[in-house]
Amino acid sequence: MKAASAGLLGDTATRDYSHKLRQFNSFAEPELRRLIASVGLRPGMRVLDAGCGTGEALPWLLGEIGPSGKVIGIDLAAAHVDAARRYASLDIEIHQGDLLAAPVAAESIDFIWCVNTLNHLHDPLQGVNRLAALLRPSGRIALGQSSLLPDMFFAWDARLERVTNEAVRQYYRDRYSLSERDLTSVRAIVGVLRAANLQNVIARTVLLERVSPVDTATERYLVDTIFNGTWGERLRPYLTDEDYAELARVCDPHHSSYALRRPDFHLLQSFTLAMGEL
Repeated sequence: MKAASAGLLGDTATRDYSHKLRQFNSFAEPELRRLIASVGLRPGMRVLDAGCGTGEALPWLLGEIGPSGKVIGIDLAAAHVDAARRYASLDIEIHQGDLLAAPVAAESIDFIWCVNTLNHLHDPLQGVNRLAALLRPSGRIALGQSSLLPDMFFAWDARLERVTNEAVRQYYRDRYSLSERDLTSVRAIVGVLRAANLQNVIARTVLLERVSPVDTATERYLVDTIFNGTWGERLRPYLTDEDYAELARVCDPHHSSYALRRPDFHLLQSFTLAMGEL
């Protein structure tokens, strides 16, 4: 494994997002699997999941290319790779390493799936160029990006949505000493693909939409990853006392205002998939 300096959001080989990754993949599984089914994978293809995380997408990808195909997963974090290895088989190969130096031969991959990874790189264009070098002629790369951190839309409370989203943005800017411009790669995936001289660039955005009553996977994701992990005490300095108290109430399963039991609960979170061809 190539030694790597910390990524834009502090990523190193020892960084562990396993819990968040598993919960997001469980929450978004229906939409992610439909997107994978829509990209035109064929039996026998070689597919790379660049930034495979805890590996939930590996068998989904293999399901589209059949037993004659091959899926390769690579992730920097040791904890993620350990979790992903439960999917390892003759048809699914897992590596720990830097995707900028992936242990994959040049021009050997038909399709690259890269989700919620590009925004962790200091230089997203360099990352796409390195990945594109692994593609066979006419191979394709798909960059997926959820708006997990900055943009979750509460169709039931626009004011609280606005102040909470801005508090999250400011928290992450302060935590990693970033400017607003440093975070533009979250929304710049179409431009990055075109800057890498990929052809036939297209994009599709789907909404991860949930209304009450929510399923178990959604509740676990929202309570653990969002209410406790992304919001919680860390947002207190960025909100007025009144707004923080209101947010705490809607996040508290024991309070009568708990969001997930409100009949007007309606969540919208976007997920964008942009694809380009060599």
